[in-house]
Amino acid sequence: MAKDFSTMEDSNTSLNPTIHDVSLPSRRVFLRGGVAAAAAGLFAPMALTGCASTPATSANPAALGRSIGFKSVPMAALDTVTVPEGYTARVLYRWGDAVGIAGQMPAFKTDGSNTAAEQNLQAGMHHDGMAFFALDGSQRGLLAMNHEYVDDGLLHTDGTANWSAAKVKKSMAAHGVSVIEVERSSGGWKQVLPSKYARRITAETPMLLSGPVAGHAMVKTAADPTGTRVLGTFNNCANGQTPWGTYLTCEENFANYFEGPANPDAHQKRWGIKKGGAAAYRWNEFEERFDANKHPNEANRFGWVVEIDPMDPTSTPIKRTALGRAAHEGAATAVTDAGRAVVYMGEDSRFEYIYKFVSRDAVKPGGFAANRELLDHGTLYVARFDADGTGEWLPLTQGKGPLTTDKGFTNQGDVLIKARQASDLLGATKMDRPEWTTVDPITKQVYCTLTNNSNRGQPGQPFMDVANPRANNTMGQIIRWQEKGDLDATTFTWDHLVLAGDRTLPRYEAQGNIQGDTFGSPDGLWVDPRGVLWIQTDVSTSTLGKGDYINMPNNQMLACDPTAPGGPQIRRFLVGPNGCEITGITATADLKTFFINIQHPGEPADERSDPAQPLKISKWPDGAGRPRSSTVVITKNDGGVIGSCAAFSLSKKKHTKPD
Repeated sequence: MAKDFSTMEDSNTSLNPTIHDVSLPSRRVFLRGGVAAAAAGLFAPMALTGCASTPATSANPAALGRSIGFKSVPMAALDTVTVPEGYTARVLYRWGDAVGIAGQMPAFKTDGSNTAAEQNLQAGMHHDGMAFFALDGSQRGLLAMNHEYVDDGLLHTDGTANWSAAKVKKSMAAHGVSVIEVERSSGGWKQVLPSKYARRITAETPMLLSGPVAGHAMVKTAADPTGTRVLGTFNNCANGQTPWGTYLTCEENFANYFEGPANPDAHQKRWGIKKGGAAAYRWNEFEERFDANKHPNEANRFGWVVEIDPMDPTSTPIKRTALGRAAHEGAATAVTDAGRAVVYMGEDSRFEYIYKFVSRDAVKPGGFAANRELLDHGTLYVARFDADGTGEWLPLTQGKGPLTTDKGFTNQGDVLIKARQASDLLGATKMDRPEWTTVDPITKQVYCTLTNNSNRGQPGQPFMDVANPRANNTMGQIIRWQEKGDLDATTFTWDHLVLAGDRTLPRYEAQGNIQGDTFGSPDGLWVDPRGVLWIQTDVSTSTLGKGDYINMPNNQMLACDPTAPGGPQIRRFLVGPNGCEITGITATADLKTFFINIQHPGEPADERSDPAQPLKISKWPDGAGRPRSSTVVITKNDGGVIGSCAAFSLSKKKHTKPD
């Protein structure tokens, strides 16, 4: 979801020091108004390299290496999905398609007249993070995917006019998660209908609260006096996939659903709960629990990472509170050599933090049943990036450092519910909207996208620092670090993979240091088993094709070889249709199929479509009715590994486009 606009949450007014405040003056970097001599050496341009030849038939994708083997896709404002020569992209699963429950598969109505009951059985709106769970190798499996938010102008026949309880119910049903079954056939990939695995999880699905916050006074409500059972999940952005076979969905900007008081208390203010805060969705007008004036604890029950067993459609999702409360973007999961689970998480808000959770216990064989409580016990950390290129993971543990009773932290539940306040006190580094994280499976290097932050360096706002080195940072950057030891280490070294931007722009802070294809606002991120880093962009629809983004009218996905001689090699792989975000990336184990999500095609600058003109900006994917967020299947025409140099085809470029 595009979020760099005036209504975006910006609640971190803490006075914890930036890197400049704690580093030596000689190490300070000042970038303002094109004065950037200090940064010129630090972020010097890096050269592109070519692609080495490797066999296409390798049984092990990692053996193919990191080299990029496709011809770059040109940037263009086209209402289509454009992929390289030798590739094909096909639409698989659209908003409104039946999820696949036997006997309950209502058809999508192009005028927006599907009921809430029907929407409960269909794909939700605005596909986002996604993961593939194999059932039969790379031939059949489950896709679990998030549906982040809704556009009421498309969801209802007459948009927000005649607002009603029925419209609220439909909006709630269009949020959450889909689990669908897919298989490869002679004609390509298709959804299996019906499927015993098919499931929709919505804003009204019963869930459990587990871990240190379960039963805490701040999560108890009149409807749930035990503080252990929550109704629903929403604003599900990015995701994670655990080694024991479960799906992690992350609750991001939950504050936008709650109507707060005119004079919020300190806790509510820090989390963005305020008067007028629910205006975007208006659930509070018919669902009282979203009125924080009447139910102040309800908001504390959101902002968690939720674990789902995709193999069991009868299972109850579990909110894992030991991972902390935040505007969670994603939850990249890896395992230490000793078998402990490590989860890296970004919090997508200006001047918020990067977190890491390390499980107490090792992962056990036996899938979810054997690891049901693994994410309930462990240590949560927040990152501090120091100016000398080192960093430290600061434990968010009650009783350590300033996290004491006199500071408002009487137990671990207090720390986790108020993770932002705890991180403020610890002096964690305030970042430029940390979003997706990913772990290189070969080197264990960790990456995080810092999407942008136009408030950086502005009057009354935090100044630049070495980790976030640009004022009015419209373009964003990708930061990376290497733990000093295994993934459970408490110290690390760090640098930037790249500063995003466009070298042709006059404004220095927007130029970046990319060698290869330009991009801005990096968001989705994934290192595949080959070691290729895939970057997806989320430029706000209010910004695309304007100002610093004059040369970037549409969002895109790129491939990066981070180890290329001379510096990272970056090449554009995909350009999306008008008004969309590119997000959600997953693949089969053989890397011969990629699944990508096209979110909110046709979205206007204010994120709410005109119901009288639903096709004004985009007609994708069907050419009629309404634009629909969709999952796209990408394959190589020669049957090879996506992105590899092997058997590179020069056949005609393929598109998905309206009929």
